Amino acid sequence: MSLSWTIYRYLAIRFLIGIGIVYGVFLLLAFSIDLVELTNRAAGHGVSTAVIVGMAFLQLPDLGQKMLPFAVLLGGVLAFAMLSRNQELVAIRAAGMGAWDFLAPSLAVAFGLGVFWVLLFTPVSSRMLGQFSALEAKYIKGEASQLSVARNGLWLRQVTMTPDADGPTAGETQQSVIHALRVADQGVYLEDVVVFLYGANDHFLGRVDAKTAQLSQGTWTLKNAWVSGQDGSPVHHDEYHLSTTLTPSQIQESFAPPGTLSFWELPSFIRAAQSAGFSAVRYELYLYSLLAMPALFAAMVFMAASFSVRLGRGGGLPRVVLTSALAGFGVYFFSEFARALGQTGILPVALAATAPATASILIGMTLVFNQEDG
Repeated sequence: MSLSWTIYRYLAIRFLIGIGIVYGVFLLLAFSIDLVELTNRAAGHGVSTAVIVGMAFLQLPDLGQKMLPFAVLLGGVLAFAMLSRNQELVAIRAAGMGAWDFLAPSLAVAFGLGVFWVLLFTPVSSRMLGQFSALEAKYIKGEASQLSVARNGLWLRQVTMTPDADGPTAGETQQSVIHALRVADQGVYLEDVVVFLYGANDHFLGRVDAKTAQLSQGTWTLKNAWVSGQDGSPVHHDEYHLSTTLTPSQIQESFAPPGTLSFWELPSFIRAAQSAGFSAVRYELYLYSLLAMPALFAAMVFMAASFSVRLGRGGGLPRVVLTSALAGFGVYFFSEFARALGQTGILPVALAATAPATASILIGMTLVFNQEDG
């Protein structure tokens, strides 16, 4: 029993080292490429080098999450290939351990890595990605609108161009914060609306309380509205027009990307978005994909083992690496294809998010069975 645990620990360490080497190379390449891309995108915007480097650093965990399944696959290939070339697998088999025995430590490490990433690391990576998105909107995209959904309704920040001539700030370009208790038509129609109007330096100018608000052709049409200036005296309008730069597509795009929400925040955000009248399909897909991540990492172990455990001293490592890379891209393509089907409603969300991991495990186990018993 002591010998078995020693072997298990040794195999687990070798597997972790393989993943670490590959993942480190991936992160270095991703950071370099992202830094160049951000520099090109920020050209002409007067963004300092320190801000660009900081943005690249903040986005790195999100990029690393996308590359981690490839790192597990290629790191497993590297670990198993080295064990095979050094005849260590032969010695392990001679000690009475089969393929399923020496795969157990790697499977446990991969599954544990997936659980750790989902439960403990996504809060860190999501917060960093949220900071990156804010800096990107400020320095590169120049976006002024921000949208958030809470249990008590919708909050939307926007640029307001010119209110009605008899409004509290006629003719002024300003910002406003909109709150609505209920939303319909993906944010185009609002009910029980309050609009807070602000001028330069966030100086409060007034508010508008309305029964409903409808967005059409760059204008919010508020019905049964009470408009209050800085003096607080309300004036009733059957219909009040508030110009805006927002479009329906921009309202949808103003939602925080799924990656800016941690695993723990996603369920409540999904419930809040759905209760507010917005579609939360892409957030549900992201949540289910996080739940399936440990299984996907385990599938990468099976695929890595099937490609590399019989690599002998005669070479063939480049061929194995190429085959593994192609398999990894195949899994990625299938994942994106299933995600697209899930977003369009062709596949149920849970099936679209978990199908890649399930299919990869079945294929990997079949290949291992074929090499071990076939």
